[in-house]
Amino acid sequence: MDGLFPLINQLHSACQDLPEAVQRQARRLLLDTWGCMLAGRRDPIVAQFEHTWSAHDRGNVTFPEGPGLSVGASALVAATAACWDEACEGHAGAHGRPGVAVFAAIYPFIEQRSLGDVLRAYTLGYEVCARAGALLRIREGMHVDGNWPALGAAASVACLLNLSPAQIAQAVNAAACQLPMSVYWPVRQGANIRNTYLGHAAQTGQLAALAVASGLNAPDNATQAYARVALGDAPIQWPAFQQFEIASAYIKPFAAVRHVHYGATCAQVLFDQVDPQRVESIQLRVYEEAMTYCGNRAPAGPLQAQFSLSFGIAAMLRHGRLDPAVYREPLFSDPLLHRLESLVSIDIDQAMSLRAERGCHLAITLDDGRVLQHALSSVVGDAACPMPDDMLATKFESYAIPTLGQTAAREHSHVWLEADLQQPMSSIFFNS
Repeated sequence: MDGLFPLINQLHSACQDLPEAVQRQARRLLLDTWGCMLAGRRDPIVAQFEHTWSAHDRGNVTFPEGPGLSVGASALVAATAACWDEACEGHAGAHGRPGVAVFAAIYPFIEQRSLGDVLRAYTLGYEVCARAGALLRIREGMHVDGNWPALGAAASVACLLNLSPAQIAQAVNAAACQLPMSVYWPVRQGANIRNTYLGHAAQTGQLAALAVASGLNAPDNATQAYARVALGDAPIQWPAFQQFEIASAYIKPFAAVRHVHYGATCAQVLFDQVDPQRVESIQLRVYEEAMTYCGNRAPAGPLQAQFSLSFGIAAMLRHGRLDPAVYREPLFSDPLLHRLESLVSIDIDQAMSLRAERGCHLAITLDDGRVLQHALSSVVGDAACPMPDDMLATKFESYAIPTLGQTAAREHSHVWLEADLQQPMSSIFFNS
């Protein structure tokens, strides 16, 4: 056996009475993801995507100010919107974002549930997802979003449907039999079809959980079979539950891939000392994985820019910010911004890479010969440097107010962060 059922059994038991710190982290991640979903839905392309799906796959699931969607369509729209601006959560050990597909998958089912139900199901799915990301390391050229997140989505939906631990494990195995294989290539070209990958994973998780709930069965050890057949790996072994991985999740202060945050944070520290007109060269030394995923240069569109170490630094030096606005006009086409991006050179810090550490060193040379430098090994939002609640609430409100208005945005923030576990989700989230 691959250890999946014992793990699910342990997680299911542990999630029945979540420790306060774990519950708090789940609340924070849900608030942040909800804000990212609301912000992403305001992009004209995402809005059209939502209405197109409604026209062809209409149902009773809605988002604020949105049309009716089916269960599957709502998961696709939710996950696509949540990752649209690249401001959503992630987990370094999983090398991806476990929570987006999980939340998107359970969203259609939460109206009749309590906050406590949602926190338990979300946490269980997150725990499966975080471990899956560490176990099922994708091949070069693949993308994580359309892959292992489906396993956590399946577990979370099955849990919210009150299936037994054995059935939850069956749902994970059912999803493992049909994990989608997505490629990284759209990121290189800036093709935003990549933003649908997590939605596909959420739908796959829903399919698996609903199939098991209907009496269909799945083979044991399906994740092992997937690892062998799809990835060419030796048999995997799901680890026994020892601690909650959700505690290691990160929340992003910036709208960019997490690897971009290190250089961008250094640039933010130096911002007040730099006249961008006087910059002659910019040198970034960073760990190898950051360059692997975010080495895009001269980005022609938002997606490429979100995956660009050099653009993140340039945007921070030019505009003093790295939020969704920098990917839209007029900020995105600013000539000085793109000149700064062209001045960035990137070197790999081999020692840091070998230690599997994250961090960077940034040096900016000005036209008078001065060199401004900053180095760091963590950024706000990391487990070692958690984002303060007031900073998280400010981020959420800035993302949510255009859709909800200030009063409702603050009410939503309060519910996720402070409401009693018995709070019915329908009392606010489906009356907006």
